[in-house]
Amino acid sequence: KLEGLKTIAVTTNGINLTRLLPRLKEAGLNAINISLDTLVPAKFEFIVRRKGTNLSSKATVLILVGMLCLLYLQVNCVVMRGFNEDEVLDFVDFTKDLPLDVRFIEYMPFDG
Repeated sequence: KLEGLKTIAVTTNGINLTRLLPRLKEAGLNAINISLDTLVPAKFEFIVRRKGTNLSSKATVLILVGMLCLLYLQVNCVVMRGFNEDEVLDFVDFTKDLPLDVRFIEYMPFDG
């Protein structure tokens, strides 16, 4: 409700998004960045450090796209050598016909 505010966005790994999305949309949310570094469930659990989380499945992404049909949706994928670089073409194939943007981000370790 701030004058001149055009975009309200959130970046998320999606774990609580389906539960919170209705309230967020009511509050004016109109853009979402989903951090999704893998389409492999076991790798996703490793990244988010939670067992039983299957948010990397294609079905979940499609559900989110459907729920967000009125919102701008971007998927951010950090590409890491030896972890998910073999999935880049899978991401492209999976998302090429969806109403979203995919951004591949180079992994940059900050170890000195």
